Amino acid sequence: MTDLLPPIAMLGVGSMGGAILQGLVRHGAERIVVTNRTSEKAAAIELEGVESIALADEPGGNARAVDGAKLVVLGVKPIGIVELAREIAPSLAADAVVVSIAAGTTTASIEAVLPASVSVVRAMPNTPSTVGLGVTGVAGGGRASDEDVALVARMFEAVGEVIVLEESQIDALSTISGSGPAYVFLLIEELTKTAERMGFTPEQAATMVQGTFRGATELLAADGSEPAELRRRVTSPKGTTEQAVGVLQEAGLGEVFDRATAAALARAKELAAG
Repeated sequence: MTDLLPPIAMLGVGSMGGAILQGLVRHGAERIVVTNRTSEKAAAIELEGVESIALADEPGGNARAVDGAKLVVLGVKPIGIVELAREIAPSLAADAVVVSIAAGTTTASIEAVLPASVSVVRAMPNTPSTVGLGVTGVAGGGRASDEDVALVARMFEAVGEVIVLEESQIDALSTISGSGPAYVFLLIEELTKTAERMGFTPEQAATMVQGTFRGATELLAADGSEPAELRRRVTSPKGTTEQAVGVLQEAGLGEVFDRATAAALARAKELAAG
């Protein structure tokens, strides 16, 4: 296969890393080696073509995993990213691309502990990547070439859509697509509670609300119209929907989302500042 991804190492495979890993296996790569701290976590990864290393059994497993890897994904928590990069620095290939999926950790802080020939790319995937419907923001660091960024984008296309942007925008993106699934789940949660208060059973409420959200998003994807146009089609003049939408608009949903994303962005900046 000519579209195989080059050798990949994934250091630390949590729920997000696991989603990415499954996508990579479906897409195909020359070699995939992953590491986790415990034997239990390592044993839980049973995917064809993936070598899983338990650091508890092989303390030098990270060095072996990155040996010969072109793409090295750092999947540990943000607090451990720079230290992990420092650990693997002597074992990296000269042309390796290190990919961080940690929030609030800049490429510059990672580049500072790596050889000058190694580039760093930040990626911000979201949880729908688990079902192959993710949105990932990808931003290259100061040493990353267009080819490096394109390669990382191709890797994340295995789990959904990719937006290439400047690193200065990556934290803002995280407040929309990164945190966004939580906003949607909150809306579903609250509308479900409303349905139950109207007398529907929990099962009926879940069917109505979840089916409506799923159907609306599928309609949006299939129709190609703007969301405002689709809303207009549902909202008959002087009808019931118009009354409900009016109440929601009076509540200032746009302002609420502005404040919510601003709070998330402020927290991302706090994390970046340590």
